[in-house]
Parts: sequence; structure tokens; C-alpha cells
Amino acid sequence: MGQKINPLGLRLGTTQSHYSFWFAKPNNFSTGLQEDEKIRNCIKNYFKNNKRIYSDFEGIAYVGIHKRIDLIQVIIYIGFPNLLIEGRTRGVKELQMNVQKEFHSVNRRLHISITRIEKPYRQPNILAEYITLQLKNRVSFRKAMKKAIELTEQAGTKGIQVQIAGRIDGKEIARVEWIREGRVPLQTILAKIDHCSHTIRTIYGVLGIKIWIFVNQE
Repeated sequence: MGQKINPLGLRLGTTQSHYSFWFAKPNNFSTGLQEDEKIRNCIKNYFKNNKRIYSDFEGIAYVGIHKRIDLIQVIIYIGFPNLLIEGRTRGVKELQMNVQKEFHSVNRRLHISITRIEKPYRQPNILAEYITLQLKNRVSFRKAMKKAIELTEQAGTKGIQVQIAGRIDGKEIARVEWIREGRVPLQTILAKIDHCSHTIRTIYGVLGIKIWIFVNQE
């Protein structure tokens, strides 16, 4: 049997919690999921469209959403906060207005806040974004993977596994390359493992990145 289960979904309720907190009736559950996806896409598109302000490296670890009856609270966990966002309120207000326009919510208010992460290179989404920038700059995939592993080890983790699949370096035949350092116990439920899947669009085609980070064990 193939090991295709998501390590985050496997550990929900033990070492992993949901990124979204809200309650809905069964008939409205799909609508709530679409709202969460729309909010996250609006935030990512805003950062991408303002590269002259926020630089090419976004550094967003994940987005937490807390829904109440009359309020939607969005918390952006970011590893490298920009001075415009952290020091001034204009950047956050502009982002909040853009998301509010796309969201079209009249009965509920939207509040966006930003929280800084102390060790950003322990977050798989930030590492995947780092590898993406390296590959787009024509850096060797092995060198990019080893550098990402070094950054993670400096942040204090017990193990990491990085996998890249697709037409690597423009080869005609797609293949899978992976590197692992330390322990990554995917079958241990009490092991806190962070995971992400990321897509890279290159001139040769689409590459896929998967990262597993073993943080600690309870």
C-alpha cells in the first residue's frame, strides 16, 4: 500500500490543530470552506501584486481564520514582517480593504492582524518558497535542497525531508529526488510533524515540492 495520507490530517486532535475555527450547519459547511479559500487567495494575491513593497520573498507561514457571528478575524503568521506592515497601519488597512471587497460580506466585519514567527525556517511553507526562488534563479536543485536543510537545522529541528518531483533541470523524463536529514517518523502519531506541498511553474514545466519537518515528540 502506498503511504498517501496527509501527516497533518493524521495528527488532528493530538499534535496538530485546525487553521480555521468556526461552526456551521451541514448545509452551509461547503460555503464556509469556500470563504476560507477565497480569503487566503486574496491575501496571497495581494502580496504577489505588491512585490515592489514586500519584495519577492513573502514569508507567509500560514493564515489562521476565526469566525464569529458578526466578525471574521484573520491572523497572518509571517516569518519576515515588512516594516510597512509591522510599523504602520496603512499596509494592514489596505490589505483589509482589498479582502473586504473580494469577500462581499455585509453582515460580518473583517479584522486582519499580523503575528511574527520567531523561527521562520522551521515552517515548511517558508522553506518551500525559499527553494522556489532558488530554482527560478537557475540554482542547482541539490544545492537548494541542501541549503534549505542547513537553515532548518540551524533553527533547531530533529529531522527534515525535502522532495522535488517533475522535469528537474529540464530533463525529458520526470523523476523524483529527495534528501533526508535526521529522523522523520511519519507513522508515529505523537511526533509533531509539519508538512506542506508547493507547486513551482518553470520554463520546463511544473515541479512539485513536498517538505516534512520533525519538530519534536510529545
